[in-house]
Amino acid sequence: MVDCVRPTPSDTVIDPAAGTGGFLLAAHEYAAAQAKDLTPDEREHLRDGLVHGIELVDGAARLAAMNLILHGIGKPNGPSLIEVKDALLADSGHRYSLVLSNPPFGRKSSLTMVGADGREAREDREIERQDFVVTTSNKQLNFVQHIATILSINGRAAVVLPDNVLFEGGAGETIRRRLLKDFDLHTLLRLPTGIFYAQGVKANVLFFDKRPASEQPWTERLWVYDFRTNMNFTRKQNALQREHLQDFVECYCPGKPRSERPEANRFKAFTYSELIARDKANLDITWLRDESLEDLDNLPAPEVIARKIVEDLTAALVEFEAVAAALEAAAQPDATGEATNL
Repeated sequence: MVDCVRPTPSDTVIDPAAGTGGFLLAAHEYAAAQAKDLTPDEREHLRDGLVHGIELVDGAARLAAMNLILHGIGKPNGPSLIEVKDALLADSGHRYSLVLSNPPFGRKSSLTMVGADGREAREDREIERQDFVVTTSNKQLNFVQHIATILSINGRAAVVLPDNVLFEGGAGETIRRRLLKDFDLHTLLRLPTGIFYAQGVKANVLFFDKRPASEQPWTERLWVYDFRTNMNFTRKQNALQREHLQDFVECYCPGKPRSERPEANRFKAFTYSELIARDKANLDITWLRDESLEDLDNLPAPEVIARKIVEDLTAALVEFEAVAAALEAAAQPDATGEATNL
């Protein structure tokens, strides 16, 4: 992701779900490698102003801050470049030229309350912000809206997101249509299964740029790279390595006009009119033939098949949970005492 978006020493980079700071370290390393003949002010920005992070979990935020300091980023006695808070609660007003993030998987955001007796309670709640186009309890959709808000004009973003963001109706459809129209949603990388085992979630990387207000849609073509079909990885025997993604980076053509991108077996472009005409603006697009379904002599290893079944069932349970939550919400009486009809 960093090799594709190519951070520069003049960028301002943020990860609103920083974890232990991996994206920030990679972005700083890349930008520092490009730094030549910098002025003192530019070197200070590279050290103190290039990367910023927000992390909800205090322990992870401490590790992130320590990682940055150990890599010469920030000042040991200066203000921390990692803020401990929930990035989704409000717009800080700051704008950034680059967002790199892998938001936490999970359907809902939760608020932790600590009583006078020290006991904790958590309640699920929807995020309501005036700058969001829709109100939803889906955490990933809220992160997409938040990232869209904090990007500066012509800023760029690369974000890891689960499959449901590509096809979910309701709020998901509204957000996808907004991204296609108001942003340049130019690239989608479909990641293989066998990466996020704990959650069993199929993931993707969305690359999009923020553009000025316009009546015409900014997305001309969405380039989709299918790195999932007929690709099988496991954590131990066949772990995903950086070199496996080199073909995608070369197809992405970093730093070059997207008109120079070559169509390939796994890399295909879809026009705005084609995308917007799809049911619910569904971006869960496949075109490659799954060889394992046709060639019984070339089946993946049993552990790979078993893992894929677990992942498919887990993804289905996540969607069923969303349906159940919607039905429960609809059954709750509104201000008039009547249940809401779906």
